[in-house]
Amino acid sequence: MALQSKPAASKTTATTKPEAAPVQFIFGKENYRLLIISIAIVALGFFLMAGTTDIYSTTKIVIAPIVVLAGFALGFVAILKKPSAKA
Repeated sequence: MALQSKPAASKTTATTKPEAAPVQFIFGKENYRLLIISIAIVALGFFLMAGTTDIYSTTKIVIAPIVVLAGFALGFVAILKKPSAKA
């Protein structure tokens, strides 16, 4: 039983490289800016929560949690905001 080989493909076909499309990022510049601002707001809230030795101060139990939640809400908005389409 003899093995038959397939004929070699001709190498006359030209290989063309497709043009590279510009890289599209998921987030835009404004999204990153809002995300950094939200991280700073959350850090400020935790700093306010650390505060002084007074455990029951209004800053620690009311204002600081509101600031932290506002920072998380801004981070949520920064993630879901569609970047502006500039062509």
